[in-house]
Amino acid sequence: MTYKFPENFWWGSAASGPQTEGAANVDGRKPSIWDHWYDIEPGRFFNDVGPTNTSNFYYQYKEDIALMKQTGHNSFRTSIQWSRLIPDGIGEVNPKAVDFYNRVIDEMLANNVEPFMNLYHFDMPMSMQEKGGFESREVVDAYATFAKTCFELFGDRVKHWFTFNEPIVPVEAGYLYDMHFPNVVDFKRATQVAYHTTLAHALSVKEFHALAIPKGQIGIILNLTPSYPRSQNPADVKAAHIADLIFNRSFLDPVTKGEFPADLVEIIREHDALPTYTEEDLAIIKNNIIDILGVNYYQPRRVKAKEYAAHPDAPFMPEHLFDNYEMPYRKMNPYRGWEIFERAIYDIAINLRDNYDNIPFFISENGMGVEGESRYRNADGMIEDTYRIDFIKSHLKWLHKAIEEGANCNGYHLWTFMDCWSWANAYKNRYGLVEVDLDNNFKRTIKASGHWYKELAENNGFED
Repeated sequence: MTYKFPENFWWGSAASGPQTEGAANVDGRKPSIWDHWYDIEPGRFFNDVGPTNTSNFYYQYKEDIALMKQTGHNSFRTSIQWSRLIPDGIGEVNPKAVDFYNRVIDEMLANNVEPFMNLYHFDMPMSMQEKGGFESREVVDAYATFAKTCFELFGDRVKHWFTFNEPIVPVEAGYLYDMHFPNVVDFKRATQVAYHTTLAHALSVKEFHALAIPKGQIGIILNLTPSYPRSQNPADVKAAHIADLIFNRSFLDPVTKGEFPADLVEIIREHDALPTYTEEDLAIIKNNIIDILGVNYYQPRRVKAKEYAAHPDAPFMPEHLFDNYEMPYRKMNPYRGWEIFERAIYDIAINLRDNYDNIPFFISENGMGVEGESRYRNADGMIEDTYRIDFIKSHLKWLHKAIEEGANCNGYHLWTFMDCWSWANAYKNRYGLVEVDLDNNFKRTIKASGHWYKELAENNGFED
């Protein structure tokens, strides 16, 4: 069967500044929360590998953009590091950072690779975290100023902007589950961070629309993780609904509809965790919805009704309202510990079609991390990652079906272009179309998937 995609479909990949640029201590950049956390707890990172060098994009961007063209990219998403552009979080703009991002953008355009620019990929300047991070309204305003600065500096060439990547992740990992700095476990503080992140996003959308950049679009990147109930028993269905409210609709609804789901607000109120807010701020959220949505999809969430009540003295957590459920015989990526369930990408698209006014969207991340990929190297030195090709195909089939049924999808970006540093997991798993050899001056080698991806883009589809 032939799977053809719409004309002018975006074929590309996604990355981020803090995961690829390196050059952490040069040209005026100051520490982010990741630099600080690594300094005080290097053992929390796989093999003690921190964020200092990553993949050397800062110095090899021309080579990398040429490789993007060789692997079929017509678009690419990365991010501007707040800690590089405005090193203190507020105040002076770093001219060396402006020069760097200008050169990157110009090089992409010269190679017919459309720049998609994200502003926040988990990487707050440490100076802003010291003020309270997104618990602080002062930091919200500082972020909006950072966003406006980016629009003014680069909006003449960058037409696709995104305020946050996966904003639920810093809430979960940093304020609920002790997986990221600042390692807080407190549901009420988490709701404040989530609310202020939404407000920072809306203020940035307001600034963007006020500039009226010709053909410009602004959106947000959300990791939508469908919640599937164990059964159709009403208790399981309710549990799945609650998980969906907390982990998906907490951001999806306010950025697309301008308001938070009423039943989510009620859950938060019941547990005495409403954030501090003003009616003026709610009006800003209401009146500044997105133009386009990026959807990251990796795995489903499967839940069931609670089997045992939480301890009465335990601090409230989302899992007090549902249990996670491991479906028997599920297909897994054993390296990441994630279920592979391709159909969910279709379910997301149909949900956006039916319940969110068929908002324009694109798949902004989807990918497969594999440990020890060097064992798949062939005699010519290339990694034969046929498993990645199969992974992409199997997801694209379901995405194609959704598009055929009217879903408003404009593109597909793989995570990621080249092997990169991945937060606390460092380089444990590799995701790239291009191999990065950390032990050989960051040498780049296109993998089998990269050659196939070029064919995919050139044909605007594939046969299977």
